[in-house]
Amino acid sequence: MQKRLLLLFITVIGITSAKAQDIWITRNGNVVFHAGTSLEDIDGTNSEVASLFNIKTGDLAFQVPIKSFHFKRALMEDHFNENYMESNITKDGTYPVTVEGDLMIHGFTKKVNVPGTITITGGKINAAANFKVLISDYNIPIPGVVSEKIAKEAVIELKCNYEKKN
Repeated sequence: MQKRLLLLFITVIGITSAKAQDIWITRNGNVVFHAGTSLEDIDGTNSEVASLFNIKTGDLAFQVPIKSFHFKRALMEDHFNENYMESNITKDGTYPVTVEGDLMIHGFTKKVNVPGTITITGGKINAAANFKVLISDYNIPIPGVVSEKIAKEAVIELKCNYEKKN
């Protein structure tokens, strides 16, 4: 089973250009996870959900920290994080993820959904994703004089080396 991670990109330009009264925010939303049967109640609750709502455009953005789900028994929480959600990414290895979000180039925004990896080596964390975008999807004019010199697709390489925040 491929481990999945949802990375939500919020276009700062779009948010900062919107009128303040159009943006509503919460930092204490609630998500409940039910996965029980008649034999066992398995319910996790997360009260650390952040969300932005732009009432003018109807855009919603959510951030749900997986490790903030709490269960009635510690063992359920451990299994949820280690076996099912793979949120305890602390062991050395390469973890496949999916990067989803909005990519804005030249004032045009398109949804992207691309594979990536998180690699842990000796306590260091790196993230990487590579994908292509069509120049024409972002309405970028290419003058005829140089059209043969510029590729129709651009390759985007994302690399991040993380350090623990002190």
